[in-house]
Amino acid sequence: MLTVFICNFKSLTDTLPIMGKGMFGIFLVTGVIISSVYLLEKFTCEKKEE
Repeated sequence: MLTVFICNFKSLTDTLPIMGKGMFGIFLVTGVIISSVYLLEKFTCEKKEE
């Protein structure tokens, strides 16, 4: 059965700031995780002697 979805543009414009904050939070947490892994690797990695 084919269902037609009706888009309510008022609801869309009301929820866009909330979705933007959520996406910003996801990218922020991802950046913190990547940075912490990089710093842990930099400070705890054993140096190779030639």
